[in-house]
Amino acid sequence: MRAQIAALKDYELVTLLNAWPLHSHAHQTPPAPPWDIWLLMGGRGCGKTRAGAQWIAGRVASGEARRIALVAPTYNDAREVMLEGESGLLNIGQPSERPDYIASRRRLEWKCGAVGQIFSAEDPDGLRGPQFDCAWADEFCAWSYPEDTLSNLRLCLRLGEHPQIMMTTTPKPIDALRALVKAPGVIVTKACTQDNRAHLAPGFIRAMQAAYGDSRIGRQELAGELLLDTPGALWSRAQLDAVQIESLPPLSRIIVAVDPPVTSGANADACGIIVAGLTDDQQRAIILHDATVQGETPRGWARAVMSACDGWDADYILAEVNQGGEMVQTILASENSGVPVRNVRAHISKARRAQPVAVLYEQGGVKHAARFPLLEDELCRMGAEQAGRSPDRADALVWAVTELLLSKRGDPAVRQI
Repeated sequence: MRAQIAALKDYELVTLLNAWPLHSHAHQTPPAPPWDIWLLMGGRGCGKTRAGAQWIAGRVASGEARRIALVAPTYNDAREVMLEGESGLLNIGQPSERPDYIASRRRLEWKCGAVGQIFSAEDPDGLRGPQFDCAWADEFCAWSYPEDTLSNLRLCLRLGEHPQIMMTTTPKPIDALRALVKAPGVIVTKACTQDNRAHLAPGFIRAMQAAYGDSRIGRQELAGELLLDTPGALWSRAQLDAVQIESLPPLSRIIVAVDPPVTSGANADACGIIVAGLTDDQQRAIILHDATVQGETPRGWARAVMSACDGWDADYILAEVNQGGEMVQTILASENSGVPVRNVRAHISKARRAQPVAVLYEQGGVKHAARFPLLEDELCRMGAEQAGRSPDRADALVWAVTELLLSKRGDPAVRQI
């Protein structure tokens, strides 16, 4: 075999090295149709990027793809990984068949006439307007707005006989991924880092196994497993599945708890707004609604608070005033239609405040009137290390339950919803 390879001419050697079917792994081969979304979940270095790039290149070569969407967590990720990375579209396949990249337009152009456009998941609305016949979506679990971006992307796929999306990601326990793997038309394939060990430094494999092994990080980042619970978190997914109720009992009190943000703007913390009620036997709190808003001005989130009060006929507002103090009261008063405002001030961390509330969940003292995916995500990270962004929804819930079940304030009067 070595003698045969040595006898090859340069162009023959280039052709051989770029003959993807000769080098691909089973997990990098598209599943048999029919499917709408091929979701490849894999560990770091398992070959996800190469699989995505080769799938696009193959569809372009076959003539099936002429208008292509390429979506990454950020524009920089798209360029550094999907395009210019070692396994990116600009570096795989026969050199004569590779596309040109027009950076000023975030556009790929193939000699056959196919065109690719780059999009960032930081801007879901950027996908409004264009239309495509296929898409490659990379690192879905790292998207800032996974549900909105994927929804807009799917609405763009309206060309050709059967538009399809290939999605490549290292799995993380987010609701968007949980919903996606169960959705109709989605085929999931999995891969681990070891599957691609022939193309990775031996020292890397040894070091990662020694450092992480069968730990949660190892199972997620190397084995590519979708792990649904976060170690150290005060809530679990199974626990939240069990607290759902189908009908509301009579309620003696309804409050709107608010965890206001310090700043406003696209990257600011959310304003946590949770509507909760107390049952007439004073034994259980019911989480009724998540009205949380993000990116609003103070006047905007105050209006959202009052809208929740009006919609649920709330008895009063419970507002945390650690950040802003009198300003929070003034903002709420500017939009208020007469709903009383009670202030609370935190003296311990969010996680410590949440611990007794988590115990109430275990004891059956708290129920949910509906599914609240973003709130559940925050609860399942609360108390864990590296929990991510500020858990504003969860903190508002903690204030609400603490007020209803762990505080002596309030004069109940039976209410029927």
